[in-house]
Amino acid sequence: MRRNSLYAVLLAAALLAGCAGPPERIVLLPEENGATSALVVRARDKEVVLDQPYTVARVGDKRIETETTDAAAVATRYRDVMQALPLRARSYTLNFEFGKTQLTRESRTLLDRILSEMQELPAPEMIIIGHTDAIGSDEINDKLSLDRANSVLKLIQAKGIVLRDVSVVGRGEREPLVPTRPGVPEPRNRRVEIRVK
Repeated sequence: MRRNSLYAVLLAAALLAGCAGPPERIVLLPEENGATSALVVRARDKEVVLDQPYTVARVGDKRIETETTDAAAVATRYRDVMQALPLRARSYTLNFEFGKTQLTRESRTLLDRILSEMQELPAPEMIIIGHTDAIGSDEINDKLSLDRANSVLKLIQAKGIVLRDVSVVGRGEREPLVPTRPGVPEPRNRRVEIRVK
């Protein structure tokens, strides 16, 4: 279980242990991708773990009380705060044919959906990271991974998507999605990751 990101926790106000006044409310929101998250809330010598979405900790002068809420109540109560949050980063993975910069049939279909989503974003920032499997030399794989990343960038640009900032890198076989021994083919490692925010 990992500590949640800014998006998993909504702080209604700054949490100051020992401050007087009405209780502070901390709400654990669900991760967009369904990942498990948790938050430890501490005040003075008290501690509560929020590990279920929509669990609320109310922190007062001498105690922490918990309760539950739901998506509709959070959307109503914290509408202005939610609208002020930056967009969540998005991540996509496209797979490639062996030894080529050509997308697999499944990834060509997926690319259409990705490009459609990107068109809705105002000048996104993007990192495009190319990868290979463990077949071939480092020199060949470094070049192929960068070529794959650049081919995806060209497809994005051809769709007319305006990017505020873009980085294109190739990692070769150094960051496999599925670890293998050298010389073992693994289609899931022949990929490009697109990170958009």
